[in-house]
Amino acid sequence: MKKLLLLILWASLLFPIFTFSHQPNQSIIYMRVYQEAGIDARFEINVNQLNDAFGLNLPKYPKWEDVAPHMDMIKTYLLKTTSFSSKYGNHNIIFTDEDTSMVWTSFGYFVKVPFHLENSETLPDDLIVTYSAFINEIPNTRNLLTMEYNWKAGLVNNETMFALDFTEGKVTKTLDLTEKSMWKGFVAMVKQGIWHIWIGLDHILFLLALILPSVVRRTQAAEVGSNVAASKRKFAIWGWEPVKKFRPAFLYIIKIITFFTIAHTITLSLAALNIIVLPSRLVESIIALSIGLAAYHNIKPIFKGKDWLIAFVFGLFHGFGFASVMGELGFKGEFLTLTLLGFNIGVEIGQVLIIALIFPVLYFLRKLKLYPKLLVYLSALLIVISLYWLFERAFDIDLPLDENIRTFGGDILRALGLRRPLE
Repeated sequence: MKKLLLLILWASLLFPIFTFSHQPNQSIIYMRVYQEAGIDARFEINVNQLNDAFGLNLPKYPKWEDVAPHMDMIKTYLLKTTSFSSKYGNHNIIFTDEDTSMVWTSFGYFVKVPFHLENSETLPDDLIVTYSAFINEIPNTRNLLTMEYNWKAGLVNNETMFALDFTEGKVTKTLDLTEKSMWKGFVAMVKQGIWHIWIGLDHILFLLALILPSVVRRTQAAEVGSNVAASKRKFAIWGWEPVKKFRPAFLYIIKIITFFTIAHTITLSLAALNIIVLPSRLVESIIALSIGLAAYHNIKPIFKGKDWLIAFVFGLFHGFGFASVMGELGFKGEFLTLTLLGFNIGVEIGQVLIIALIFPVLYFLRKLKLYPKLLVYLSALLIVISLYWLFERAFDIDLPLDENIRTFGGDILRALGLRRPLE
């Protein structure tokens, strides 16, 4: 009974965090604060609000073509009901139209309207915000302002914590921009590195391909083709035998993963500095291929005794993949050294955590006669997955199986509030 009560209490505390965003009667401002580039933001407005306030009669499942003819009216209304000011004067809303689109949530469709705040390159300590959209027209409307990105405040890709809420009679509030430090930004990038290695399935599968053979070693017979007495080959099924000690094997795989980290650190830095920028389609295709080749190496060695070489070579391309992730986070070159250092430390921590979870299990299973077969069969499965993704990415198509798996996994993450709604 006590456990049940604790579970109910825990759920009641988390429920507001997971459900505040994208409710039926609210629109949201997502704000990105840059130290030199100023303040970028976007409105996300529920289509139902547009229907109720303006009688547009948009369909339940609208397409962009349904909303586009009304965008001038929508923008004019937002300019009348929203304002920003500080000690530097008014910060006019300049619509950018670079990412105007639709986003779907469980509460309906939202229209994304991006903008930039004029005269915001010098950041004020306080920003006075008025946001009364739909509050007078639609009862029980509650609008939110979320600080999606503010490096020094330690906020990167934040979508679960709002900074201000606006309701009837309280449509003007002050946003404090002074709570910031270099340490918070650095820690935030470490967390992002950990998070993005954990949600990057292709990176995890590449690591798995590298980890699988870490608790066994190829027998001399497997490598030179000699005959060995059966008593000495008790566990040498398909040319493998278990390692004798935990610590050397664990340190060996840590070394392999460290080569992977060194490689992706190099290319992530080059991409962040715009020294080398590769097409994302090429990068993602090679990342898919890397899984299959690492797995094939487990079955038939490509570089005998040089597992680190596979980790390093393909780690270079994984680094370009991480660079695209940082672009999606809103990173625009701020505090480059600390950002890259924090993100890479986070990736390394995430990798070590994955190894710490998987390696002990594999070490426990290593003496089973089944393990060499398990290694080969799993490697074969990874090759199939690799070829599947390679075909998708190289030809830029979405095959049904992958889409169904991705949708199912995405639905789980969105239900937990760990991923933003589909666009």
